[in-house]
Amino acid sequence: MIHLQWPVMLAAVLAGLGIYGVLARRNAVLVLIGVELILNAANLLLVTAGTRQDSLFAAGSVITLFVITVAAGEISIALAVILVMFRRFGHIDLTAVPDLTPDAPEPEPTTGVQGEVVER
Repeated sequence: MIHLQWPVMLAAVLAGLGIYGVLARRNAVLVLIGVELILNAANLLLVTAGTRQDSLFAAGSVITLFVITVAAGEISIALAVILVMFRRFGHIDLTAVPDLTPDAPEPEPTTGVQGEVVER
């Protein structure tokens, strides 16, 4: 029987490092690594909860595999977005990216019932 406090403490440390990485970093890849740390902390908690003998949560390993699959899809899409951001702006600094939407013309103001200009 393993002591449950050590995996829980390790998961808390991983989650704390991941939250710090998401909130304190400006580099998109480092933010993505922080998100992955948070997901791995959740996986560790799921597996730890599934190891208990009297646990009602015996499907921890199955849910962990599902979370790993979702994380793989998330990382591939996020890296594709980061690659497009680097090709468009020449850097991956999240605070220096102005807007990722394509350039669209400003909408023309319309006139209301009385002839006043109405903003959309």
